[in-house]
Amino acid sequence: MASEEIPVAVEGAYRLMPTRLQEKIGDDKTRCNLCLWQCGLHHGQRGYCQAHVNRNGTLYNLSYGIVSAIDIGPIESKPVRHYRPGTRVLSVGSYGCSFRCGGCHNLDISWGTEALDQLARGQSKAAFVTPERLVQAAIDSQVQGIAFTYSEPAVWLEYVLDVAEIAHERGLYTVYVSNSFVTDEALSLLKGKIDVLCSDIKSMSDSFYQAICPRASVSQVLNSIKTAHDLGIHVETRTNVIPGYNDDERELQQIAEWIVRNLGDDSPWHVTRFYPAYRLAHVPATPVETLERAATLGRQAGLGSVYVYADKGCDCADENAPVGDYLPGWESLHEVNQCAESCCGEEGILITRYEREAGLLPRASVK
Repeated sequence: MASEEIPVAVEGAYRLMPTRLQEKIGDDKTRCNLCLWQCGLHHGQRGYCQAHVNRNGTLYNLSYGIVSAIDIGPIESKPVRHYRPGTRVLSVGSYGCSFRCGGCHNLDISWGTEALDQLARGQSKAAFVTPERLVQAAIDSQVQGIAFTYSEPAVWLEYVLDVAEIAHERGLYTVYVSNSFVTDEALSLLKGKIDVLCSDIKSMSDSFYQAICPRASVSQVLNSIKTAHDLGIHVETRTNVIPGYNDDERELQQIAEWIVRNLGDDSPWHVTRFYPAYRLAHVPATPVETLERAATLGRQAGLGSVYVYADKGCDCADENAPVGDYLPGWESLHEVNQCAESCCGEEGILITRYEREAGLLPRASVK
């Protein structure tokens, strides 16, 4: 259930913010209902995304207003092609993710282990930017929209919603780049706040999804995408084609067919190239011929707008400009981020069983 009243961060002051969707399930145990992990946490524990912590029975978002990366570019780079083409967006991300993709190019940001540990202990000097200041930076930069990307937006949904509300009041549109492993309750909060969802459809195989998120299934992700579409959010989908993992022609055809049936034959499908990284560093970059074949399969399935990206695999933040490039007086953003509220303390332990389930911890090393 949603919290009845969500306080607004004081200008210039970092604080933990109550999680928007939380449910009491015990004396001090609370469930987070933002993503489909739906972590049940006791006092001092953090869930799989690492960005939400239980303090005395209440869940708080550690990353509210904490910006990891910021940049400006065309909306087409998200990738989004059928909403306000030719306009520019300010892209922003934080830390944390509900997935652990083996080919992730954004590890420091998406997983955010070190940054979120520091926040949990009141030792972080990451940039803290209020919603008002971020929107003003977008206006000063003369962009037409704000895109929440680089990290999974559901992880700092509290901040996303506050920024989106102010952005709309100031005449800016909003883009949400997501893995769509989210609850229907979280999606419903986006209605009227988010204009565009750009979502991955990584595969049509449950085994593919469970390799990066043990609790994920294809049906969950597809249901979330369809729900967003039904809520009136403009949806565009993307598939990063990985040789030997999700490049089977039948599977690519099934993705295209699902888009036609559920989003319409005019819905854009973005086919992007995989580049070696992290645990998939041994996998070669996707041959351009494979991308072109996927596009052909998409068109044969009835899609009228298939876009191939042979030069870029993801909307990554590795070349982003420092936060200070867009926020004058940025030095003041890097004070120690220690919440002054009495709920805070030294606790902030990541529950290791979630990492173990994802295959990120050797079983023998977990006590």
